[in-house]
Amino acid sequence: MVFGLLLSLLLGLLHFYLWKRLVKDTTRPGVVRRVLTWALVLLTLLLVATLVLPRVIGPAASEWFAWPGYVWFALVVYLFLILAVLELPRLALRGWVRRKPLEATAAAPATVVEPPPTPEVNRRLFLARASAVVAGAASAGVVGVGMANALGPPDLLRVPITLRGLDPSMNGFRIAVVSDIHLGPLSGRAHTERIVRMINETSPDLVAIVGDLVDGTVEELGPAAEPLRDLVSREGAFFVTGNHEYFVEDPLAWLRELEKLGVQPLRNESTVIRRGLGAFDLAGVNDISGSSIHDGPDFDRALSGVNSSRPTILMAHQPVQVSEAAFRGVALQLSGHTHGGQLWPFHYVVGLQQGAVSGLSTVNNTQLYVTRGAGFWGPPVRVGAPPDITVLSLRSED
Repeated sequence: MVFGLLLSLLLGLLHFYLWKRLVKDTTRPGVVRRVLTWALVLLTLLLVATLVLPRVIGPAASEWFAWPGYVWFALVVYLFLILAVLELPRLALRGWVRRKPLEATAAAPATVVEPPPTPEVNRRLFLARASAVVAGAASAGVVGVGMANALGPPDLLRVPITLRGLDPSMNGFRIAVVSDIHLGPLSGRAHTERIVRMINETSPDLVAIVGDLVDGTVEELGPAAEPLRDLVSREGAFFVTGNHEYFVEDPLAWLRELEKLGVQPLRNESTVIRRGLGAFDLAGVNDISGSSIHDGPDFDRALSGVNSSRPTILMAHQPVQVSEAAFRGVALQLSGHTHGGQLWPFHYVVGLQQGAVSGLSTVNNTQLYVTRGAGFWGPPVRVGAPPDITVLSLRSED
């Protein structure tokens, strides 16, 4: 409830600012201003409905308003950012001259007639309209390109990783890492089919799905997830929960469904992956959000059966969990969650909260790989953070 109230307040302030800059400052009192005001009110209500109703009425029933609502969400973000950047030059061009009020004289009538607009008023109106046009065009362009990025095929990244303690016989072992597929009102079965096809074309040895697969229940989205049964890899496909798996009433239902589809959940547990004389331990921990239902991460349990003589690869949805992994000597952690920031410039905020946004980094002696994810959450827009599927190629230090 508190989050909902804060979000509503933020959206209200954003829309008030947009009304001030795009409606009040660019129009004179009259019919046009009233029409534009009511249009903005309706868009505000549409956005609130888009953020709230899908969890109440389900993804299928939400699709018709979720598309325009989430696209408007993205436009709101970039309209605000661009208008904020334009504030200083707009004020500089306006100058600080203000129209002097009419001074009453002894001979002046009791009622003062408002004079026609002065050059100063006309200049303010012109600058307000010009900045509104610039912001509108730029925002539409950014969101349009961002939609093409989000709805297009994910980038296929190939990343070599040198893993300490890896036996040379496992050189070239390929792990396809995918995260944040986010099946929901805007992404359905075709989205899953494309991801499965792209993964299979790489002929991976193992598939790691690092959380946030769905935004809904098995009943609502089970058919959209069905193509996962077509994943082909030598050692199988594995899954760990993300925070969105805990947004439904029964998150364990999805784990049972994935097992039916041939995807093995790792719930604070590990398994040994062997090839030839080499081996590594693959472990998985639940997402931090699971703690709300007593199903949170348990590193001690997940790593209790690993062998210190061989490397351990850990699947953990959130990059911030790497501190625990490094403390326990994990060689490599695979994560998602960040979407690479999804909408620039929010990657700066994500970096502050998670420590890593995308790509390969090292925390103490533990390597961390963060995929940008193959889907999107909220707006079907990615700016500066295209979706990806990553194939990691392991190699030994020798």
